[in-house]
Amino acid sequence: MAHEFGGIIGRDWRESEPWWPSEPAPPPGAPNIVLVVLDDVGYAQLGCYGSDIRTPVLDGLASRGVRLANFHTTSLCSPTRACLLTGRNHHRSGMGRIADLAIGYPGYWGKPPRENGYLSEILRAAGYATYAVGKWHLSPEDETNMAASRATWPLARGFDRWYGFHGGETHQFVPALCHDNHSVRPPKSIEDGYHLTEDLADHAIEFVGDLRSVDADRPFFLYFATGACHSPHQPPARWLEPYLGRFDLGWDAWRERVFEHQLATGLLPSSTALSQRPDWVPAWRSLDRRQRAVAARFMECFAGFLSHADEQIGRILGFISELGESDATIVLIVSDNGASAEGGAQGSINDIRMLNIDPASEEEMFARLDEIGGPLTHNNYPWGWTMAGNTPFRRWKREVHEGGVADPCIISWPGGALEPGAIRHQFTHAIDVLPTVTELAGIELPAQIEGIEQAPVDGVSFAYLLAAEGRAAAERHDTQYFEMFGSRAIYHRGWKAVTFHPIGPLYDDQNPNAPFDDDVWELYHVAQDLSETRDLAGEHPRLLAELIELWWQEARRNQVLPLDNRVLWSIVHPKPDRRRPRERYRYFPGGAQVPETVAVNVRNRSHSLIVDLTTGEPPAADGVLLALGSVLGGWSLHILGGRLRYVHNLYGKERHVVESAEVIPAGEHRVEYEFTKDEGLGGSGVLRCDGREVGRGVIPRFTPSGFNGVGAGLTCGYEWGPAVGTGYAAPFPFAGTIHGAWVLAVGPVLRDPLAELEAILSEQ
Repeated sequence: MAHEFGGIIGRDWRESEPWWPSEPAPPPGAPNIVLVVLDDVGYAQLGCYGSDIRTPVLDGLASRGVRLANFHTTSLCSPTRACLLTGRNHHRSGMGRIADLAIGYPGYWGKPPRENGYLSEILRAAGYATYAVGKWHLSPEDETNMAASRATWPLARGFDRWYGFHGGETHQFVPALCHDNHSVRPPKSIEDGYHLTEDLADHAIEFVGDLRSVDADRPFFLYFATGACHSPHQPPARWLEPYLGRFDLGWDAWRERVFEHQLATGLLPSSTALSQRPDWVPAWRSLDRRQRAVAARFMECFAGFLSHADEQIGRILGFISELGESDATIVLIVSDNGASAEGGAQGSINDIRMLNIDPASEEEMFARLDEIGGPLTHNNYPWGWTMAGNTPFRRWKREVHEGGVADPCIISWPGGALEPGAIRHQFTHAIDVLPTVTELAGIELPAQIEGIEQAPVDGVSFAYLLAAEGRAAAERHDTQYFEMFGSRAIYHRGWKAVTFHPIGPLYDDQNPNAPFDDDVWELYHVAQDLSETRDLAGEHPRLLAELIELWWQEARRNQVLPLDNRVLWSIVHPKPDRRRPRERYRYFPGGAQVPETVAVNVRNRSHSLIVDLTTGEPPAADGVLLALGSVLGGWSLHILGGRLRYVHNLYGKERHVVESAEVIPAGEHRVEYEFTKDEGLGGSGVLRCDGREVGRGVIPRFTPSGFNGVGAGLTCGYEWGPAVGTGYAAPFPFAGTIHGAWVLAVGPVLRDPLAELEAILSEQ
């Protein structure tokens, strides 16, 4: 916005008077703000919320600050983050679901509008330095590549600096990272002891240190969003070891112990009952020895992952303490949704296998027990541990019973008027964080941001709860709707109406679910029955009807409609691609990785890889030419020991190799790999050098629906890692020169790969 000049401009400087526009300045004594967002951490998984998992840093914050025992989220990653940063309901920000599953309705576009200003934009305009570190997940998937607009990235939404990753998850030892507006590789290797959470903490400390090196007084806003504890649950080995054997008692006994602790510490009202284990979760005693060993290992990995994250948060807070600024810093800790059940009944060692309809068997998981938690697996625990992680509640992430939407929230401010060690039971929600933080910082919500009129904030500040008098304060946030994939709920003045709706059809011609109007609503007096164990719908039909009508009013007001419970449908039918269709793609050596979603689609279709190169004598000839993915799934065309080699990694389950029998001589060559799809699940591959066949092999099952779930995209001249194949270590850069690299996708695209895969499997 242009400033009206306040000085005098004459014919020359003798007749003129200079003037400078004022810089934004925060209120005197404005505190630093650290907002930590944990990922997929359930209500009961922090020590201060009942768990025996070690979280001393967060427990210490709770002992010095306030725990909210009735804090709520949206039940999913991106929507909750939109609520935290905008103070508006998630559908009003176009985040009715995660950004990756955007669909063509205003409540689901996956792009929070400018009239819903971010907390970072508000604070920067008030004179704060603003830093985002860690998971973003607030950009549509098609805008997370190097050719995309940066309009939804952190630096375009009020942050001065960003270091982290797009999407819902990434490999913890070889993550797909961005720094400000560009892609970067991790600064160290697995062998050097790299771990993402430590890297994120390093950068958070670096950003704050850089600020203090120049400006000793300017307050900062640090948005620190860990990858922990979203899958893959990959802790450093030193944090896995302390938990070995700790969960052999099983989820039923663990859950009961946690519940007793929650009651004893006053976290839960004494009227709260422990919800029953659902029928689809097996009793721990029903598992055999191998099943228990695998299930316990999964939970050991999760616990180590969480404790390690707690340690790294402690490093950041320790640095702030070293600066002498602990008393002047508000620290707010939340999780984005309840514990995740995405590992299924048995757990998962590679989530992408579920998308390819080939989950790992119990036998395979037991055989790979020691690999679980390390770089070779993408592990996610079974839903028995999910249930336990959400104690005492029902259900879990992606659903709107309390197990999906009730989460930890801790706020600490040693220099503020908070009651140390207090617990508050009034209803609060993620949309309340923004108005709370701005009230505590003494900053008024702006009517405009960069000339854009701001929409009203939906959240209600809970600053009134934090001092001693907050114990008996009347609840101010008394109505809140919930919706996720067709499951719905409404909270109103101590009552909650809720209905579960199953995830819906994959294809338009399938309709396995009843219409939404046939859903059965439940009614709970959550002021007394927080865990939703006593359904009062039959006793209060008029109240239930009023709450259902209130839900529809809120849905219309917040652009929730139309209801849509199709999840996988969004993957098979993505947003229309504006790019010109083509069969020939060129890639360039050393460039940024190209995410699988925008890379050439070679999944189970005929295609060719062509590379013009100059190479020396072995071993100066070795290295990757073209690759996509990692050890968890993908393909790689490379030269190893002077021989041309192609590896297809079937989502970490098995590898299929086509290799030349002869060494490529030094000089200029054109090398090719041609895959011809058969009528079944696979096809055959041929290697050529200068037009002459040098290798042939069969790929019995080519990946149909997705190579890799942790962000390792297509690369030229190197691999992202961990390595797709064996016998080498990523990045394994090509030692020669690549003059040109192309992928020709010549076969028909599988428009509905899961449907075609299911048809082939049924025929077999």
